[in-house]
Amino acid sequence: MNPEPLDALVIGGGPAGLTAAIYLARFRRRFLLVDAGASRASLIPNSHNLPGYPEGSAVERAERGFSARLEVSGEQDREVSARFVLLATGIRDRRPGLPNEEDATRRGILRYCPVCDGYEATGRRVGVIGADSHAIAEAAFLTTWSKDVTLFTFSRPGLSGSDRARIEELGLGLVEERVGAATFEDSVARLDFANGSTVRCDLLYGALGVEPLSDLARAVGATLDDEGFVAVDASQRSSVADLYAAGDVVKSLNQIAVAMGQAAIAATNMHRRLLDEGVRPEAADAPEPR
Repeated sequence: MNPEPLDALVIGGGPAGLTAAIYLARFRRRFLLVDAGASRASLIPNSHNLPGYPEGSAVERAERGFSARLEVSGEQDREVSARFVLLATGIRDRRPGLPNEEDATRRGILRYCPVCDGYEATGRRVGVIGADSHAIAEAAFLTTWSKDVTLFTFSRPGLSGSDRARIEELGLGLVEERVGAATFEDSVARLDFANGSTVRCDLLYGALGVEPLSDLARAVGATLDDEGFVAVDASQRSSVADLYAAGDVVKSLNQIAVAMGQAAIAATNMHRRLLDEGVRPEAADAPEPR
């Protein structure tokens, strides 16, 4: 006999998924949260701009809601069904390919989000890795806090004439040499280039773009934008009935606070729709009067 369907399945255990889980638990809903253990946020040991504080899935449409196959390490695949699904699968940063990147990210030397932590670049030597208008825009954004910002292309092609004019206008440094070696010494990034030169930066930002982890949304036919982000309405609902998305897998400001807000909206909307359908959690009994 198949177990009773869940009210909701939350896929992704980052800030959005965990927030949705908190809300659903407080709404007394039957739900399951699954995670692959590779949250982008897990590389961040501390977050300074936020007030307050692993396995895979396959999802298919069912007659009512969704069915999902969960892959759990050391166990047989598990089949579950759920009235609603919330995708909080996030994005993957395109990394520059330097040695010990994850350790450097945990130590706060290699970074990916100047909106998150550009303030910490105040008055420091900053490097940005990239070779297109996106990288230049990120470097320009960082000049809010530092006058010493250098763009490293690592010999990648892509800079146009207008890009070069913009670099000069902003007063950015530009190094187009191929990097020969990169080491992260204490709290400094040391870049040794093929021409024999060496540059040291206090902070190094990767600006090579991101990849939305939206394969599950694509598999069930949800509308994605040109970059692969899940399209949602004001309630975080996708184009597929009963499929929600929140966090970085949705095109928005990639911030923990934003992901948490989107997840709160999605979870509350699910709860209200279940109430409208007469699916009510069992309320607790009040104590007998003394």
